[in-house]
Order: sequence, then structure tokens, then C-alpha cells
Amino acid sequence: MVLDRLGKGLKGALQRVAKALYVDERLIKEVVREIQRALLQADVNVELVLKLTDTIQQRALKEKPPAGVSPREHVIRIVWEELADLMGAKQKRGIPLKAQRIMMVGLYGQGKTTTCAKIARYYQRKGLKPALIAADVHRPAAYEQLHQLGDALHIPTYGDPHKTNPVALVKDALSKSKEDVLILDTSGRHRLEPALIKEMKQLAKVIEPQERWLVLDGTMGQQAGPQARAFHDAIGITGVIITKLDGTARGGGAISAVAETGAPIVGVGVGEHIEDLEGFDPKRFVQRLLGMGDVQALLEKAEEATDLEQAEKTARKIMSGKFTLRDLYDQLEMLSKMGSLSKLMGMLPFGMRAPVDTEVTQEKLKRFRIIMDSMTGEEMEKPRVVNASRIQRIASGSGTDPTDVRELLRYYNTSKKAIKGIMGNRKMRRALMKRLRFEET
Repeated sequence: MVLDRLGKGLKGALQRVAKALYVDERLIKEVVREIQRALLQADVNVELVLKLTDTIQQRALKEKPPAGVSPREHVIRIVWEELADLMGAKQKRGIPLKAQRIMMVGLYGQGKTTTCAKIARYYQRKGLKPALIAADVHRPAAYEQLHQLGDALHIPTYGDPHKTNPVALVKDALSKSKEDVLILDTSGRHRLEPALIKEMKQLAKVIEPQERWLVLDGTMGQQAGPQARAFHDAIGITGVIITKLDGTARGGGAISAVAETGAPIVGVGVGEHIEDLEGFDPKRFVQRLLGMGDVQALLEKAEEATDLEQAEKTARKIMSGKFTLRDLYDQLEMLSKMGSLSKLMGMLPFGMRAPVDTEVTQEKLKRFRIIMDSMTGEEMEKPRVVNASRIQRIASGSGTDPTDVRELLRYYNTSKKAIKGIMGNRKMRRALMKRLRFEET
């Protein structure tokens, strides 16, 4: 999970509130101290922390809960609101979904080139056609790195590793490209110096970007703030993307420091995979930190991973009373496209999370798919024909144990019974029929 240590500290503080028999001044002060400790450990500026926690304490002690809201719920909401403001709720922008030109800037070692590919993939998932422009002529192998990332995503990359004039490269790319979103990877330096500023301004004049995004490494902590301010003063950045937030202890400092500069954080890198980039919404981000979940993000991931035509086909089969191993395989494949189970679980409110070892479960579901790859078409469509001898053959073919095959069959039968239970509920059945334009017969 993003900022795991900070999240645990904040959730621990709020769980004290949630479990308290009543809320009094002593409890509020103890909770405020726990929040202070968690934020300071995440490298958030001391003055910011003191200002934030003083505001939380004053509001919690003086404000009366609205009608229908318990004192516990009121305190939790105050913490959420103030943390969201600290993380930049007032500067919220997000990643705009439209045809545009984006210029990426940053120093060496911040993850700029990889982030360019992640942004391209983000737009690709949203249905737009992105392209990459390799204009970093100073770093060895910069073009090759971006080209390889683009090829893996089937996204065109414009550039020429033998040319050293970035302005000419960009002009040539603009004359050839026809894609919706152009993402320009510019050169970096070890520090923001006059030569870099001059080059960025020249490129901006040529490409005329709607967005100028700065890439910052989340492990920088509070130092991200001065760097964001320096780039903003130099070229007028329109947004910041913070990378390497997965597991870093200093990410809270980076986010809060950048938010203080007034530069909107548009996205965050939450892992090493090309899919691990999220649009930044401070309120939703803090919800996840506090264990409140982010169901909206979960639904968005499901929508991106779902083949609507296949989903409707499967739903119609279920409605007619059929559910095969092939249908189960399709559902597991969709789940794998949504990302790791640990991240998906983090998007659920704390009370809705199943007490499971997500790593073990992830491996088990992956093993189920491998087992089904070793089954015949008849076995996938008619699981009841899988007898002892077939179980042995399937296990040998998939490199698994017969007990694994039997576990898959039990999982299938449990899923089938659950679906029958849903279909037996007349209200739910009618709702599904209406959704699929079925008629009762």
C-alpha cells in the first residue's frame, strides 16, 4: 500500500476514536499526539504538523456534530478534512482526459522517462491514443529506454538516437504524429541550471504544451517542495507527479511540501509496474490512508479491465442457469488485470476487507488459471466429467498437485452455489434482467 507506515499510524489513531465508548478532551488530545507522531515519521514539516493538529484539536473540542452524526464520526471526519487540505485538496486538478500535448520535466534520477510511459499507458487505458517523443539527447540510452517502453505498450515513440538537437527532434515528431496525446520526455540535469532552463523554454515554444508536468521522487521528502518551487518559477509548471510512493517513509513529506508551494499534484507513482500510476485526488488519497477505502477507484479499475461484450455474454449465461469453468477463468483473468489483491483490498473500506493473506490468495488464483489451461474444452464446459483419472492428468500437465485441482473444483462449486443464491433472490434477479434487457418468462 502507498505510504504504508503513515497509513498504519493514522488508522491506529482513528481506531481509538472508533472504539471509544465516548469522546472527551483526554481522548482527543491523545489521538492528536498519535497523529503528530505518524506525520513526523513520514517527514512532514514540523510547523505544518503542529498547525494541522492544533486545528484538528480545536475543531474536535469546539464544533458540535451535525444532526445524525455521532461524536466519533464527527472527529474522524474532521481528521479526514484537515489531512486532505494538508495533502493539497485546494490545489486538486487530477490528470485531464482530453487530446493535448504534455511536456515532462525533471532532474536526473527522478523517474521521468518511466513516468512518461506510465502516463501514456494511463491515457491508453482511458481510450485515448497517446504517443511518446524522445527529446532527451544528453542521457545515454534515453531514447532506447523510452522506445522499449513504448513498444511493450504498442505506443509509437518518435525520436532519433543519432540526432543531438532536441528542438529539431520535436519539430520532426510534430510533423509525423497524428495521436491524441503527445508526451514529450525532455532532458534532465543533476541540478536546475541555466542551460536546462533555456532548453526547456525552447522546447515549450515549439511544442506549445497544454501541460508542463514536473516529476519528483517521493523519497526526497520535504526537499521536494523547494525543487517544485524552483521549476515553477523557471517555466511555470502546471502540475507535479510524485514517484516511488510505494512503501517510502518520506512520501508524506513530499506530498505536503509540494502542496504548500501551490503546485497541484496531478498524479502519483505507486509501484514499479507500468500500470502503477494514479490520478491524485487528495480526499480519496486520504480516505485510503485512513482505511476508509476508495470504492470509486476500485470501480474505475474494474471498468478498465472489463471486456463489456464478454461480461454481458457471461451474465446472460449465468441468467440462463449456466456457469462453467470457462466463465470462472474469464472472471479470474479480469481480476488479474485490475492489479494486485493487496492494492484492491486497500481500496475497500476497512470493515469490508476479508481477513485473508492477499499474497497467498493471489498465488492461489494464479495457480487456478494455470490448472484450467491444462484442461480440455469439454472439462472447462462440463466440470462434472472431471474424475480421479482426469484430475491426475490435469495435475501432471499443469505441474501442480491433485489436491490443487480438487481445491479449484471446490472453489468453482462454491462460486456456482453463490450465483444460484443470487439468482434465487427475485429482487436481484429482476434487477439483473432489467440491466441486461431480459424479460421474465
